[in-house]
Amino acid sequence: MAKLGDYFQTADWKTEKHVPVIDCTDSVRSGEAFQIDVSVGKEVPHPNTTEHHIAWIEIHFKPDSEKFAHQLSVSRFTAHGESVRGANEGAAFTEPLCQTTVRFKESGMLYATSYCNIHGLWENEQRIEVK
Repeated sequence: MAKLGDYFQTADWKTEKHVPVIDCTDSVRSGEAFQIDVSVGKEVPHPNTTEHHIAWIEIHFKPDSEKFAHQLSVSRFTAHGESVRGANEGAAFTEPLCQTTVRFKESGMLYATSYCNIHGLWENEQRIEVK
């Protein structure tokens, strides 16, 4: 039986528009606050239309010494140009970009996941070293 994790796709974000891109330092001091930015479509723009859009991005952190990951952030993008006038005629379009500030006590893996309403689940990761 397949598990949800089996459906996450990965690729090089420089050539694939669906991969969440993690922008942050890869080394921090213990307890020092730092910012994490995650976006979809950094190098190859992702459509942000009623018909084709990123619905959400989540950020998780799995410390080396722990069994489970911690959910750091959930961002939902809910305006894609929908309107009573028709698709893409609305006044608001949310962009798939999120930001959070965190403090870590130990090293681990940062995971970003996203969901495209047409192309499914996507994942990227980055190692964070804590000194």
